[in-house]
Amino acid sequence: MLKGKRIVITGGAGFIGSNISRMLCCDNSVAIIDNLSTGKPENLYDVWKEIDFIQGDITEMEALRRAFQGADYVLHLAALPSVQRSIDDPITSNLHNVDGTLKILVAARDCGIRRVVFSSSSAIYGDGPEHPKIETLTPKPMSPYAVTKAAGEHYCKVFNDVYGLETVSLRYFNVFGPGQDPGSQYAAVIPKFLQSISQGRSPTIFGDGEQSRDFVYVADVVDANALACVAENAAGRVINIASGKRTTLNELVEIMGEVLSKDVKPLHVDPMPGEIKHSSADISAARELLGYEPRYDVRSGLRDMMEKLKPL
Repeated sequence: MLKGKRIVITGGAGFIGSNISRMLCCDNSVAIIDNLSTGKPENLYDVWKEIDFIQGDITEMEALRRAFQGADYVLHLAALPSVQRSIDDPITSNLHNVDGTLKILVAARDCGIRRVVFSSSSAIYGDGPEHPKIETLTPKPMSPYAVTKAAGEHYCKVFNDVYGLETVSLRYFNVFGPGQDPGSQYAAVIPKFLQSISQGRSPTIFGDGEQSRDFVYVADVVDANALACVAENAAGRVINIASGKRTTLNELVEIMGEVLSKDVKPLHVDPMPGEIKHSSADISAARELLGYEPRYDVRSGLRDMMEKLKPL
């Protein structure tokens, strides 16, 4: 999809960013800018010599301009993740996720970048009853984090339309794969479940477990980013990136038991207040505009993930 290009990945030492860096550095010149607040150098241990790593912050304009010189594409993944973190500290979330994104767009415009691909989030949709979620729905952000991602999308569209800097915003649903930190306070459900199972504990499910999510394997997200750099009709668009299928948490635990060949019994506790019951994506636009087609479902993604990790 991409060959012989200079690509800058913000947040490239993080979970998704490191997976993208690993794939693209084989045929391209890849530079990473990351302040290592949530990313880890060890995520890049196997490709460290193949990348140009810059420890810097996306709020530092001069660092961005230096990193972007001569680059073709910018994949913007750097952010302070987590809904709860943003609720606890909305000012810092805004500083990195909104101010940082604006500075990236300005630096990209000034340095003649061909296209910026922005990593957005399905959190923008909120808890509306419509399923599956389609990009034309009115956003209903329910957290400062979701607001920052919505603001980033709007900034991308304005820079596309006003300044002629091509941008594509990808709305990720529930991404999983190797490199996720199960020990983080803000860890996603799959690494938390895997950690519990590996330690001989029952994974905790809040509520009856019939809440569902659209789990997308990180390798498919990597494909989507590469496709978004070059897709002719994607500029200025917001596009869902997901598997297009819903999986309940009860089904997820059952699949994990099959993949790990273990008898897994979840521990059900009281529901979390305000939790979104169901989340799934319409991925028609990704198929039409990007030529995106998920290669993994939850089961095959978990199998691939376990092959890349140390045995439990």
